[in-house]
Amino acid sequence: MIITEGVTKYFGRFQALKNISFRIEKGEIVGLLGQNGAGKTTLMRLITSYLLPSSGRIVVGGTDLRKDSLTARRKIGYLPEVPPLYPSMTVRDYLSYAAELKDIPVRQLRLCVDRALEECQIKDVQQQEIGVLSRGYRQRVGLAQAIINDPQVLILDEPTNGLDPVQVQQVRGLIKNLEHKRTVILSTHILSEIEEIAKRVMIIKSGEMMADEPLISLLQNKQTTKRLFVKIRGYGPLIDYAIRGTKNMKLIQIVSEETLHEVELEMEQDTLHYNELIENILKANGQILEMYEDKLHLEDVFLKLVSPAGPR
Repeated sequence: MIITEGVTKYFGRFQALKNISFRIEKGEIVGLLGQNGAGKTTLMRLITSYLLPSSGRIVVGGTDLRKDSLTARRKIGYLPEVPPLYPSMTVRDYLSYAAELKDIPVRQLRLCVDRALEECQIKDVQQQEIGVLSRGYRQRVGLAQAIINDPQVLILDEPTNGLDPVQVQQVRGLIKNLEHKRTVILSTHILSEIEEIAKRVMIIKSGEMMADEPLISLLQNKQTTKRLFVKIRGYGPLIDYAIRGTKNMKLIQIVSEETLHEVELEMEQDTLHYNELIENILKANGQILEMYEDKLHLEDVFLKLVSPAGPR
């Protein structure tokens, strides 16, 4: 559905993107991550044909952007970080105008507007002026504009930026409903959003692709250690001795309040059980109140890859 081959982009002498290649299949929701200035927006503008690459090839829905950008653009819906809305227009009039701009035939225009209103759950405000709507509703109107032409590809730049928690969940739900219907590239600084919505993650650093793989395998491959948290009741010195005497586990910290101890441990990823730890605690007359692992999160992987000391 989207193919990039050796895409490079210069602005003068500055190289914004360096030999970017990937393939996104139909129905995938892909999270695009990177620090400010990493090249995310440049990449999205290249895919929408707002910009042309300095070298390389981009194909959208089987259409090469250099050969026929207009046909390719008809297959794309784009929601920028600040949606291009007109406050004095009603929602329905605005979507009708957006449909006309996207060359939707007059006989199909009403049907397309009704479908977008329904899919983005804004039928109840269709006759209201955009300027009086809440930020959440305006974001939905922007999303409706992006899908008005029923595009094969949808590119979303910070779609939940500035929304309250309820609005965030509503917009995320709308995006998740697009899965399998459209190919989606989602760029956001909210990493939990990517974990909730996307199945695949691409991470860009200084114009280079640092990671491109399914979210679940990205988290598994980058995790060499895992954290274990244990809440124990018992005599402090004995508990401390029991924990420090357990093999393959490194003590990070113990926070104690009288006989209650909250313990944080680090262990190798291939440590399969905690039998020795449990036995040592019980031998020290300790009572285990709680024990759980802390899973690796996307934020941990992201920071490791984009930090100054991280991979280049």
